[in-house]
Amino acid sequence: MSPSSQQPAHHGPGAAAPAPSLPELLLIKPCLGPPASPAAPNPQTHPRDKWSKKMDFLLSVVGFAVDLGNVWRFPYICYQNGGGAFLIPYTLMAVFGGVPLFYMELALGQFHRTGAIPIWKRICPIFKGIGFAICIIGLYVSFYYNTIIAWALYYFYSSFSGTLPWASCDNPWNTPDCTNYFGKSNVTWTNFSRSPAEEFYTRKVLEIQKSGGLYDIGGIRWQLLLCLFLIFTIVYFSLWKGVKTSGKVVWVTATLPYVVLLILLIRGATLPGAWRGVVFYLRPDWGKLLSTVWVDAAAQIFFSLGPGFGVLLALASYNHFHNNCYRDALVTSAVNCLTSFLSGFVIFTVLGYMAEMRDVEVEDVARDKGPSLLFITYPEAIANMVGSTFFAIIFFLMMITLGLDSTFGGLEAVITAVMDEYPQVLAGRRELFVLGLITVCFLGSLSTLTYGGAYVVKLLEEFGAGCSILAVVLLETIAVSWFYGIQRFSHDVKAMLGFTPGLFWKLCWVAISPALLAFIVISSLLDQPPLTLFEYQYPEWSISVGFLIGASSFICIPLYMVYKLVWTPGSLKQRLAVCIRPEKLMRDPQAEGVGMAPVL
Repeated sequence: MSPSSQQPAHHGPGAAAPAPSLPELLLIKPCLGPPASPAAPNPQTHPRDKWSKKMDFLLSVVGFAVDLGNVWRFPYICYQNGGGAFLIPYTLMAVFGGVPLFYMELALGQFHRTGAIPIWKRICPIFKGIGFAICIIGLYVSFYYNTIIAWALYYFYSSFSGTLPWASCDNPWNTPDCTNYFGKSNVTWTNFSRSPAEEFYTRKVLEIQKSGGLYDIGGIRWQLLLCLFLIFTIVYFSLWKGVKTSGKVVWVTATLPYVVLLILLIRGATLPGAWRGVVFYLRPDWGKLLSTVWVDAAAQIFFSLGPGFGVLLALASYNHFHNNCYRDALVTSAVNCLTSFLSGFVIFTVLGYMAEMRDVEVEDVARDKGPSLLFITYPEAIANMVGSTFFAIIFFLMMITLGLDSTFGGLEAVITAVMDEYPQVLAGRRELFVLGLITVCFLGSLSTLTYGGAYVVKLLEEFGAGCSILAVVLLETIAVSWFYGIQRFSHDVKAMLGFTPGLFWKLCWVAISPALLAFIVISSLLDQPPLTLFEYQYPEWSISVGFLIGASSFICIPLYMVYKLVWTPGSLKQRLAVCIRPEKLMRDPQAEGVGMAPVL
């Protein structure tokens, strides 16, 4: 029988069931037998969508995981933390932290076939606040991430010209500090010099000179408003019908970046000085292994693979029950890490070329990080290549597609979570709900479209999904491994795949991955460097606002715990027993007489 025609096995009275989790042993006693895992959900009134093809799912996962951060964050962190030496902690953190959690989320979503909010009823009800926190974090990310895509769209439109507008200093927005050294001799580059690409980004695209900082962010840039409106229009019509439409769109948005990366890599390798960039990128600095490189490697792999955002749960929930999510996890996470590594060559061949042209060290050229690397450094090099218009068009098209499929994943996580939590209200109204969500995201993004919008983007990027998402992943891992129980979870995986996860995966889920996450969260909270952008020092009050933004999502978890305990009847011990026990066990008739009962 094919996987699509098989039904999930319900764990009846005769089924060999896993041992209870430790918290259950402390709070509840056996009734008539060992506890069963919650049965896979029964067919609903409105049948759940399924991916049309397996590749639709794989491309959606790859598209979400491979985003703009792979192109701008990984290369910068790699050279900053010892070049080739960085690959050692990066690989170890991927093997022991990122990939196990990636696998866990795919398995959870596929088994329970529901979104990030209602899934906790079947795992550990008291942790349901995690689902609400994930949705709030998803909204914060949408408020700034789509604005970055809108910047790329503005560049894409501006690239359709014979001479790129950031190729010279002869434009109305340029200042006396503008220095164009390409194709010229005896040009002195000083600390006050600004390239044409930098002035185009700051003074033309952002018009940040019209803002006095976060105190005075100014009015809205109507050109960026139109770009963002177009981006959200594309997002809406890609998501409004569910995975049937988004699964088709990702065939373009997830594959096109690889074609462009390959073209840019070949072009970059033929530039003079490219080898200098590659040597700088990969030259190992073994002394860095004794520094904070381990924290940076762990943070990079967790943010890159994206466990905790609810996206993997949502996308996997539309799989067939017996789909091999174990193989999917290994393949897609490997593709993600290799893409990051490949992006480093694409970026650093060009940085080596720029260093050759400026007659400076690669280190002096490679100071830009984050969006500046994509909107200043790389466009500057493209402007001085043969065929600059063509390379600019495909580069910014790549950036748009990289951003779009990550947005698809992030918003699909929110859509799936909320619609599965409130099916009585939202069933059959997906188009209207998605329209409302997109409208909220658009309105929430307006402050990032102002003259000082880049300052708001930086603030949201630092605090909207920083420590809060790592703390959410930590609690999610603890809830599944310690409260739901690793044996019960392994039993669920065996029901889907026919084999139990090995000892390595169990050790990672129970101890190693939570320890790594706790290490990153504590290190991040203890080490808070000053926040700056374009030489603007963020005021103290803005940092406080940032912490409030981060706390506003995480606070959902303890608040829901208190709510659940207060509204559950019984003594405190009985309440705890009910709140940590999967609700499906109590409701499922097949589990009657074989579950656990509270101590009375």
